[in-house]
Amino acid sequence: MGLSGGLKGPERAYAADEVQKNIVNVVGKGELSIKPDIAYLSIGVTTTADTAQEAQKGTAAKISKLTALFKTTWGIADKDIQSSQFYVQPNYTYSEKDGQKVKGYNAQHTLEVSYRDLTKVGQLLDAASAAGANNIGNVRFAIEDPSAFEAQAIEKAMQNADVKAAAIAKAAKRGLGMVVNVVQSDDGNNPVVFAEAAMMQKSAMDSAAGSSVEPGQVKITTKLTVTYELK
Repeated sequence: MGLSGGLKGPERAYAADEVQKNIVNVVGKGELSIKPDIAYLSIGVTTTADTAQEAQKGTAAKISKLTALFKTTWGIADKDIQSSQFYVQPNYTYSEKDGQKVKGYNAQHTLEVSYRDLTKVGQLLDAASAAGANNIGNVRFAIEDPSAFEAQAIEKAMQNADVKAAAIAKAAKRGLGMVVNVVQSDDGNNPVVFAEAAMMQKSAMDSAAGSSVEPGQVKITTKLTVTYELK
């Protein structure tokens, strides 16, 4: 037995249409620019030798030296030093006479180092280079705990949505009612910023002045799709 008081057929569709005519959807954007508090450094060693074992051994010795340097001289904790890449692969040569042949091996080991004294990032990279690191990637700056700022970004996005919705309601000669729905979208936007690759070039590290790496600012953004009732 059905519900006798419910809307049926065209009446239900008509009611839904009326609801759709009395709402407005806007997208509010919120953005914060914040000074980063942590840097993630990609520091590695690549060694070439006649055999895979020799290449791996040479890389292991330099990585051991670097790890000791980070811990003893720079006070970096074990948890802030992680291996991010390791491989040993052959080098090939080719000639019409002999075809493809193996000529030596490359061994690469890369560490990701988390470092929080951003005023000394350039000095740390210089020290790593002097200790044998010959494969240094970009520095990635970030907020270690962005959750403290996410609420602020959401508030700014909501304020932005309110302004847009109010302007639309005024232009339509309507009043703005209550919020009936909110959907958040971060678009996969992580609160990080990258230093320029040129700053990490080996030539810069070998200069008398040393490396200069500026952290700049990190942007935290969010978007809210907000549905308002129109009066």
